[in-house]
Amino acid sequence: MNLAEIYQKMDKKKLNIGEDHIHAYSILIPLIEKKDGIHLLFEVRSLKLRRQPGEICFPGGKIEPRDPDPRSCAIRETSEELGIAPSLIHNVEPLTAIKQPLSQRKIYPFVGTISSDAEFKPNPLEVAEIFTVPLNFFLNHEPECYQVRFRVEPEPDFPYHLIPGGKNYPWRTRSIEECFYIYENYTIWGLTAHILRQFLQLIR
Repeated sequence: MNLAEIYQKMDKKKLNIGEDHIHAYSILIPLIEKKDGIHLLFEVRSLKLRRQPGEICFPGGKIEPRDPDPRSCAIRETSEELGIAPSLIHNVEPLTAIKQPLSQRKIYPFVGTISSDAEFKPNPLEVAEIFTVPLNFFLNHEPECYQVRFRVEPEPDFPYHLIPGGKNYPWRTRSIEECFYIYENYTIWGLTAHILRQFLQLIR
């Protein structure tokens, strides 16, 4: 094999390192216009769910083969979870996509408007409760943010003798910032808070 053959094979495969194993999801920030202004709608995840039961989130889910694109997935998931017709979801615009290397997920966030006359019938298998928060609350209240640091813990049989410094090797550690918005009895954090902050920074 020569150099020309190597690059020819690479060009044919159009390698996109890491993407093959990333699961893609779409999420919608639903905006609703009420008498006292614009509100954001949130869901409390059903306690029947295997992942993150009882936590607060925006509508959304995994992009399926039947979805033409991430935007369509966001509309479909919102429609299914809230029990409303897709025609009641308008002006769906994208935010910056988010890659989560540790979980191998790619998140496509969107912002959309739900008609004020929509009558919600949440899917009880996925949604325990829905509630709204005035946009002005988030514009006037900064979240509480904390650093979460990850430690390096090699397995007991890790071959320290194969690396410079052995057990004293200066591992590079990383940390992430977790932010919390507290509204009445609700705590919004994690990915939901991250997407919310992105949206708030954009409109500010």
